[in-house]
Amino acid sequence: MTTSARKESRTDPPRPTAAINRRMVTSLAGCLLALAVAVAISPMVGYTPISLSEAWSAILSGDQHGEIYDIMVLYRLPRSLLALLAGSTLALCGAVFQAVFRNPLATPYTLGIASGGSLGALIAINLGLGAATVLGISMLPALSLAGSLAVVVAVGFMIRSPSRLSGNELLLAGITMGMFCSAMMMFLTYLADVSDTYRIIRWMMGTLTAVGFEVPMKMLPFLIPAWIGLLTQARSLNQYALGPELAATRGVSTARLMIVCVGLASVATAAVVAFCGPIGFVGLIVPHAVRIALGNDHRILLPCSALLGGVFLMVCDWGATLIPQIFGALTDRDVTAAQLPIGVITALVGAPVFLLMLRRRAGQKR
Repeated sequence: MTTSARKESRTDPPRPTAAINRRMVTSLAGCLLALAVAVAISPMVGYTPISLSEAWSAILSGDQHGEIYDIMVLYRLPRSLLALLAGSTLALCGAVFQAVFRNPLATPYTLGIASGGSLGALIAINLGLGAATVLGISMLPALSLAGSLAVVVAVGFMIRSPSRLSGNELLLAGITMGMFCSAMMMFLTYLADVSDTYRIIRWMMGTLTAVGFEVPMKMLPFLIPAWIGLLTQARSLNQYALGPELAATRGVSTARLMIVCVGLASVATAAVVAFCGPIGFVGLIVPHAVRIALGNDHRILLPCSALLGGVFLMVCDWGATLIPQIFGALTDRDVTAAQLPIGVITALVGAPVFLLMLRRRAGQKR
């Protein structure tokens, strides 16, 4: 071997081995199995008791005149699909933001996207446009999406130039915009009447309410391109994790990587906020849990975070449905089919889980 060949062998990143490929296949297979189990069980969870065999028999039979079929197709399956789309997107975007900002506390809402979307929704509610449609477009999610994207554009203008783009500048700009939007939200809430205030608070708790598949279908044009674009950046993110300077020497354009990842993740997150409201903790704890279990290789981390994010939010949605029923059974009270806000459940589950992960991580460093 020549001297130049020896130098090249020392500087090139290690090539994928059979063991790494097997680990990738095993990890993805395990996550897909968990997702399949969650999807299989989800039609059974609801206010009306329906066995698993009855639920899937009604779905597969296609009997459109049956009551069980209506419950499945109009309510439970769309809600489960919405939870899957929102959870997968938030977890994937959370993993990407943590990578590009090199900050374990980064979330999909770091740049103020949730605050901008919430401000747009509050404007719609205050103007009496919460249930209005224009040219078939619901104004509440439309203004929420516009608010989120306006914040992203404003953050982009705060950065002096793409060539001097840095994670710290983006974080500071996002925090500034988030604080501004939060102040405007408090002002609008103060001006709102009692009924509008209730709708504002309820929307900000997050929701997975969907009648039919219209809402999930409207989200897909925003989500699918973002998923594909972010997953294709896995190798570049692996290089970037070693340091921006070293990544640049290996042919990774750090400015382009930052723009692509932040742009796609922001659009996908804005779509979730527009249709589901701000749902916290999914984009924070799921990437951390996957990183602890499967390591830092983004070729594994990104797709597994997306799959398990969908599973996590679906399971939390089961809790939102079952907790009122369990409470009613324990207190001997009649409960309605109303479900708890999904944001409340993710916070109740996510906060203690994240604290446990931090404690485990601190114990490993001793």
